This record gives sequence, C-alpha cells and structure tokens, in this order.
Amino acid sequence: MDYIQLGNSDMSVSRICLGCMGFGDPDKGGHAWTLDQEATTAIISHALDQGINFFDTAIAYQGGTSEQYVGKALSQLANREDVVIATKFLPRTEEERQNKVSARDHIEGSLNVSLNNLGMDYVDLYIYHMWDYHTPMEDVMEALDRLIKAGKTRYIGISNAYAYQIATANAYARAHNLTEFVSIQGHYNLIFREEEREMNRFANENNIALTPYSALASGRLSRLPGDNSSQRMNLDNFAKSKYQDTAVQDQEIIQRVHEIAKKYQVTMTEVSLAWLLTKVTAPVVGATKVHHIDGAVAAVNLKLTAEDIHYLEELYSPHPLVGVMANNN
Repeated sequence: MDYIQLGNSDMSVSRICLGCMGFGDPDKGGHAWTLDQEATTAIISHALDQGINFFDTAIAYQGGTSEQYVGKALSQLANREDVVIATKFLPRTEEERQNKVSARDHIEGSLNVSLNNLGMDYVDLYIYHMWDYHTPMEDVMEALDRLIKAGKTRYIGISNAYAYQIATANAYARAHNLTEFVSIQGHYNLIFREEEREMNRFANENNIALTPYSALASGRLSRLPGDNSSQRMNLDNFAKSKYQDTAVQDQEIIQRVHEIAKKYQVTMTEVSLAWLLTKVTAPVVGATKVHHIDGAVAAVNLKLTAEDIHYLEELYSPHPLVGVMANNN
C-alpha cells in the first residue's frame, strides 16, 4: 500500500479509502444489500491487513448502524491512532428549522451521535454531506470550527458541492481565522467525469484532497455490461438512476476497460481504479466481499501508460448531473 498526505492536513492516508456504506443493518436504512457485523468485521480486518488505514462512513448510512459496525470492528482490530476515520453529517431537517435548532446545535448534536455510534472520542475528518441552502454558510463554518477547537474532529471535509461553494466557504474561514475544508468527496469515475470541469483543477491548485465516491460506478466498471452478478447492482435503485444501466457511450468505455485488463492480465477493477488514482488523492471504494479489497489494493501498483489513459478517456462526453448533485440548487 502507498500512503499520501490528505490535502492541507498532517494525516497520512492509504491511497484507497474503504467506503463503509455497505455495512449496517439492512432493516434500518435505504439499502437491503448491506452486511451484518460479522461480515463487516471480516472485511475491515482484511483491509487493515492490506494496509488500508482510511475509513469513510456517515450517520445517514443505515440509520447510524454503519458507524456502529465500523466502530466495533476497529475497536477490536486496530489502535485508534493508527486509523483515519471520516464520517458525515446531514443538513438540518425541516422540523429542526421550524423549531429554530441552530446550525451549531445541529452539527454538534450530529457529531455527538456519530461519536457514540463509533465508540470514539473524536473523528479525524468530519464531512459536510451535502450543501444546506437553508443554513447560512457562515454558521456552518463557525460550528465546525468549534468542534475542532473542542477536539471532537481533527479536520473537516465536504461532499456533494460545487467548486465555487467550497472556495467561498474556505475564503470565509481564512478571513475569520476558522478551519478550512481539507477534502472534497464528489461523484467521479471513468463514466462520470463532470468533476473535471472545475473541481479537479480548483482542488489541485489549493491542495484540497480529492476523495471521490462511486469510484467503480456501483460495480459497473468492474464487470462487462450484462453481467448482473452484483447484488448491489440488482437492488440499489438509487445507483441505477445515476447510470441508467448504462448509456451506450458508457458501455463502450467499459469495454475498453476490459480490453486493457486483458492486456495486463488484471481485473477491470484494477484498471478503473488505477486510472482514477492518476487523478485523485484516495478514492472511496466500497467492499461487500473480502476479495473486493484485493482488487482495490492491487490497483495502487498498476501503472497505466499515457496511451492507456487516452484510450480510456477519449470516448467520454458530458453527462447531466445525477444523484445528490442533481438537486444541489
């Protein structure tokens, strides 16, 4: 495993971040394909053995049970100081807004719940899960800074935002001696490259870590079109809506991933992630089977040529925003 500094932080993270949305009680959230505690622990154990030290979860994943399962597994398997834990908070609910719950109380309350779920005193990275248009940005940044000063999180990140939103928030923080976002978790992979319009250049110029989700397009970049062996691909309607199972152009790109995988005698997972690793700090990669870890880790050592990269990229054309970002307005 290779390690890299996470943006403007002092944290050294593995080039693969284990995404933990697939862990948690399937009866307590929006996904019926998530794993129980025993399976979660087995995957996290293997990830640690393979050098992964970066784990990403959220209070929204399976009603907080993802955090609970991850926290329990890590308490058994690792020293707290040896792992980097990221979790996320949601915007205030309509009920909270009507009841005049402040951004400070909402965000601190959310983190307290997450810390209880995780069984930890602090997280390393607390991520603003999506932009809240009903809460002033200034209030969010001030609330997050208080949490850092209280020692409840070491750094802050953001997900599902536009580059201008992060730039505005960080500029406000800089002007008022508050903590800035050190990472952005956006939707980015070989068949969805809209982050290349502005986000990638903005992040690179400002040393903000890119830690994209959906690195394998919910499994679509790890198998040929028509292969329906993935339980998640069959059951995750939200993911299906993002990729339309999949557009003709996307299928042609996936076919090229397969060709390069054959060329190097590696998996499609390795090729797809090796491409992404030329662009970002650490992709968030989910795993619902132990062998999924192996493919992700092997990608770190696969070096694609400039010709390979051009071949994978040349068919892409712009896509409309989908998923959470489709509603970022």
